Amino acid sequence: MASPRLLRRCLLAALSAVLAASAAVGTAEADTAAPAGAQAPAVAAAATFSDTFDGPAGAPVDGSKWQLETGDNVNNHERQYYTSGTKNAALDGQGHLVITARRENPAGYQCWYGSCQYTSARLNTSGKFAAQYGHVEARMKIPRGQGMWPAFWMLGTDIGQVGWPNSGEIDVMENVGFEPSVVHGTIHGPGYSGSGGIGAAYSLPGGQAFADAFHTFAVDWAPGSITWSVDGNVYQRRTPADLGGKTWVFDKPFFLILNLAVGGYWPGDPDGSTAFPQQLVVDSVSVTTSDTATGRPIRGLGGKCVDVAGANTANGTPVQLYDCNGTSAQQWTVASDGTLRALGKCLDVTGGGTGDGTKVQLYDCNGTGAQKWVVTAAQDIVNPQANKCLDVTDGSTANGTRLQIWSCTGAANQKWTVG
Repeated sequence: MASPRLLRRCLLAALSAVLAASAAVGTAEADTAAPAGAQAPAVAAAATFSDTFDGPAGAPVDGSKWQLETGDNVNNHERQYYTSGTKNAALDGQGHLVITARRENPAGYQCWYGSCQYTSARLNTSGKFAAQYGHVEARMKIPRGQGMWPAFWMLGTDIGQVGWPNSGEIDVMENVGFEPSVVHGTIHGPGYSGSGGIGAAYSLPGGQAFADAFHTFAVDWAPGSITWSVDGNVYQRRTPADLGGKTWVFDKPFFLILNLAVGGYWPGDPDGSTAFPQQLVVDSVSVTTSDTATGRPIRGLGGKCVDVAGANTANGTPVQLYDCNGTSAQQWTVASDGTLRALGKCLDVTGGGTGDGTKVQLYDCNGTGAQKWVVTAAQDIVNPQANKCLDVTDGSTANGTRLQIWSCTGAANQKWTVG
């Protein structure tokens, strides 16, 4: 049997192919889990980035996608020297990029504090790829040990003109080695940078360490909002309202960065307990933006919209039919992972039910089949797990009518237009 990692790589490759085909012709082939005749979302990809790091062991990263930065970093008092070449960043021949931090200085590199004690690598997509909005994710296994500081993050493409922090910084994932079970997501901008950045932490249950397994770190980024998740579990959402009147600088293009720092103000320096070399193993990086990445209404029976009751973000909030009003409670994103998202959460079949009449709700995104949907060319919205359609209860057009799943009948109360 193929390994889970290999199966996932095949799925990523298939997704990339579907997105490319979608960009060219605006449609995709049928999802085999959907009812006969159903098709994958007919959503044209406006911009995509995908790297699954396939290639022979020891090969460099794809130079058309990434460039290597070199040098030290006095600003954070980090201890490493970032090198070029493949000594600190190379493919492993098994579909991974491996960024390796070593306790060494074979070339006599000079750092801000004198002769460098460590080497590592930092890659970015500046000048090669940038995106404004979308689903940004990396699947990685992080290193362990005091002084380790792996990160997956983004900077505004105008950093050369406006400088940092005016450029803005979106930290999708940072970990400091003294917190093996915790990762952080943060935004930095003018008046809220460095230790004043605005963010939150996510902890694994039961004392598990992030270094023990691969995990997927992501943001869903739309105009005026950024939502963070780990393995599909949403843990924070930030909007301009969180800035206390300071300037939101995240409605413009950003490029990607992957790095493994050693030491610095935040993690502290390595000590006698830190084993070297340490590795950040990256399985995949992807960015998907689409026509719906900024959020669009979903219109149905009577020209009314799919609406989150009261714009309430609490788990279990009813999803209903309501007069279209352009509010955030009616702005839905058709995400690349098959979810439909609003207000930073997912459209969810209550209790994972599969029976006719099971109501739908808003709930934390968790990657389950209860949150997977296929938008068909026939204007059905299908939950493949139940093999049923999104349905307006009793065919009523009254404001507040609950939405549910029901056997697909082709009736008007099951027809939807996205956008």
